[in-house]
Amino acid sequence: MIDEEDLLIIFARNPVPGKVKTRLAQAIGDDLALKVYLRLLEHSHKVADELDCTTRVCYTDSIDDFGLLDYFKFEKQLQEGADLGDRMLNAFNTAFEDGFRRVVLIGSDCIELTSGILRDAFESLIEHDCVLGPATDGGYYLIGLNTTLTALFENKKWSTPDVLLDTLLDLQKADKSYFMLPTLSDIDTPEDFEKVQRLFA
Repeated sequence: MIDEEDLLIIFARNPVPGKVKTRLAQAIGDDLALKVYLRLLEHSHKVADELDCTTRVCYTDSIDDFGLLDYFKFEKQLQEGADLGDRMLNAFNTAFEDGFRRVVLIGSDCIELTSGILRDAFESLIEHDCVLGPATDGGYYLIGLNTTLTALFENKKWSTPDVLLDTLLDLQKADKSYFMLPTLSDIDTPEDFEKVQRLFA
């Protein structure tokens, strides 16, 4: 059962031309890359809105007063930290300090993500310490915890093919259980976009 004591965190970039989907933009241009990202944000909004948990959107640069994800029931915060690991760790720490029991964090890059997968993520945290959604690029599109595990966010080379493997090794070293969700594609490159372009129709 998912309720308001569970928190979904969405890490979102502020939708500014030239600052989103930069690798994709090299092939399709800043304007089209922005349109792709706005579609991804809309999708993140939709699947989050179908859950009964609390949702918190964490922006990279500033909190948009009337941004795409500023749905009335979504909380808004800024990401804090020197790199992605720091920012995710701080987001989890804040969530648990706020009293949430299960916390799932996603980016805004996965058009294949469904509300059913998110429900499975929360449910898995009843019996497991961590849940991971593997991405085809070797990273992950989702991570969920029921307590802070600092090592998962330290000593990582983010946006590389070894992130998921290194995270699994950290979990094994700490003797923590984990649940794996289906492997999905993040959309970061032209090749990624071609694989799922049908979903943007």
